[in-house]
Amino acid sequence: MHADKHKLATLSVLMVAFLFYSIFLYSFLPVENSTVSTAALNGKQVWQQYNCVACHQVYGLGGYLGPDVTNAYSIRGPEYIKAFLKNGTDIMPNFHLNDSEIEALTSYLQDMDATGKADPRTFRIEPNGTIANH
Repeated sequence: MHADKHKLATLSVLMVAFLFYSIFLYSFLPVENSTVSTAALNGKQVWQQYNCVACHQVYGLGGYLGPDVTNAYSIRGPEYIKAFLKNGTDIMPNFHLNDSEIEALTSYLQDMDATGKADPRTFRIEPNGTIANH
């Protein structure tokens, strides 16, 4: 009987600790209210429709056949991105995207580029477990 009370007390302490930690963790998330353009939202839909993440990474997450495109907009520029999307390459197939899909994807990449740098070596782990980038 004494062992059961000890187990119940331990379980109770763990549950209370879990609840307090969860409240603490989610109370201090670095959430910023930002507006996303309709074009960028449409670009995200195109990104998902063509499963771009199968080959490309965003913030280092995704496939490894293609490059991380988080900062492609500031590195390569919009004209390069549009030409690449319109024609494909030997490695990336031509998906025969129409002009509105190309514009939407370019807007999505521009919006994503503005969120920060993709190099994980520059990430800073906050005390609450979230990751901040510079």
